[in-house]
Amino acid sequence: QVQLVESGGGLVQAGESLRLSCAASGSIVNIVAMGWYRQAPGKQRELVASATVMRTNYADSVKGRFTISRDNAKNTIYLQMNSLEPEDTAVYFCNVRFTWSGSAIWGQGTQVTVSS
Repeated sequence: QVQLVESGGGLVQAGESLRLSCAASGSIVNIVAMGWYRQAPGKQRELVASATVMRTNYADSVKGRFTISRDNAKNTIYLQMNSLEPEDTAVYFCNVRFTWSGSAIWGQGTQVTVSS
């Protein structure tokens, strides 16, 4: 089974940018969906961005600031995060689906902390 490893998190100031990476141990050419989620302390995990062949979807709170993308040649999914806000502080997780009926595969998460 493919495994996912996130990286690129860190501590930044408000207004700065980060690019998160999600490296897969195998090919992601045939995935049907990919996504980034986040979980802040004491809160439920929430969708940040998702993409299928048909469309890309963003949480209202990140629209215009975050962009999800992929590089099949590198087996990597990205989340470009611009104009970061303290409210973006959370652990960020990526996931992929190879079939709609199967379970999503999750990474272990990467911490993003935005100071004001």
